[in-house]
Amino acid sequence: QVQLVESGGGLVQAGGSLRLSCVASGSIFSLNTMDWYRQPPGKQRELVATITSGGTTMYGDSVKGRFTISRDNAKNTVYLQMNSLKPEDTAVYYCHTQWWGRDYWGQGTQVTVSS
Repeated sequence: QVQLVESGGGLVQAGGSLRLSCVASGSIFSLNTMDWYRQPPGKQRELVATITSGGTTMYGDSVKGRFTISRDNAKNTVYLQMNSLKPEDTAVYYCHTQWWGRDYWGQGTQVTVSS
């Protein structure tokens, strides 16, 4: 059973920064592709960033140049560094992975950006 636990959310002013962390257990972390998704209030969940087992990264258009996804395999942790935050980045942020064909999600962490 894979477990994902996010942390690092909070309230920040526009232009500020936050770093989210997601600690994984129950799989061989170094083999996992890891994703960050977000769900703004009243909207559908959307993909924010992805990092493969080899370290290749991909970003949603709305966060390119502002967010950075990274991983530390020794700590079974994936990070999302969020800079130049905007009010439209306000959402619940979720960590996600797939393992043996199943989807696993963390409990989510709230990020609120005030204008």
